Amino acid sequence: MKKILVTGALGQIGSELVEKLRETYGTANVIATDIRANDAALAKAKGPFELVDVMDEAGIFSIAKNYQVDTIIHLASLLSAKAEITPRLAWNVNMGGLINALQVARVLDLQFFTPSSIGAFGPSTPKYHTPQDTLQRPTTMYGLSKVAGELLCDYYFKRYGVDSRGLRFPGLISYAAPPGGGTTDYAVDIYYGAVKEQAYTSYIAEGTAMDMMYMPDALNAIITLMEANPEKLMHRNAYNVSAFSAGPEDFAAMIRKYIPTFTLNFEVDPIRQNIAESWPNAIDSSAAVNEWGFKSKYDLAKTTKEMLEKISVKLGM
Repeated sequence: MKKILVTGALGQIGSELVEKLRETYGTANVIATDIRANDAALAKAKGPFELVDVMDEAGIFSIAKNYQVDTIIHLASLLSAKAEITPRLAWNVNMGGLINALQVARVLDLQFFTPSSIGAFGPSTPKYHTPQDTLQRPTTMYGLSKVAGELLCDYYFKRYGVDSRGLRFPGLISYAAPPGGGTTDYAVDIYYGAVKEQAYTSYIAEGTAMDMMYMPDALNAIITLMEANPEKLMHRNAYNVSAFSAGPEDFAAMIRKYIPTFTLNFEVDPIRQNIAESWPNAIDSSAAVNEWGFKSKYDLAKTTKEMLEKISVKLGM
């Protein structure tokens, strides 16, 4: 990667990834794009920014060609909880935007990345040590779009030679940007609740374990995969990656090491709980480790310490 176009750049991943990429490759070499206009002035002040709707293939093409990029990182999508509320919109955005970005990558001969998710698995998938290659029958619109996206990227690689790559991300935890409507958002909100109120009410039930990852590990995984030797990538568009598996009570127990008075309550949201129960409890990341050297630095303990510290500073508490 030398010059990179990022779609969905103002989202949870994009807002931090753009900053990381600019530190690594230079500010002028990372072009942030998003559909939202209200943040455009702030984004432009930090580096190149363009407004574009991912449903507009010509718009994406024009930006990519004008800036002479060699890579597209396509992050724009509707996440799991929002997708269940507006499933048709989710399909149109997640799949329509993806194929538009892939077409641009095909025509301009660009390297390509888009994230998949543990949402690509379903209730019939093995719950523990979920294999890299296994049954995928998701029961959510988000999951359906992620499986279809993995296959579409495989198709563009095999049919057209597009150097497409992707990761099945777990729940991502970050203090820098708010989550965007995912099932694992509680794993961010619980830290804010701990700092502000010393309490949190979880919409995910006790005992519901899911894979998680602190954002710095996710950003490093993207860059490491994109810089990896393509000849070694056997599962290029769908690598399992995870740092740790935890449920709400595990987060609470770790938080109490720093805030002993922290209390955790439960008010379960049926929609997000059903989604969570359809996902694996702990996935196997060995293919990513073996094929391109994936590794994580942050476990639950280290993530908790840093999240509490960073949020306290951010909120002035």
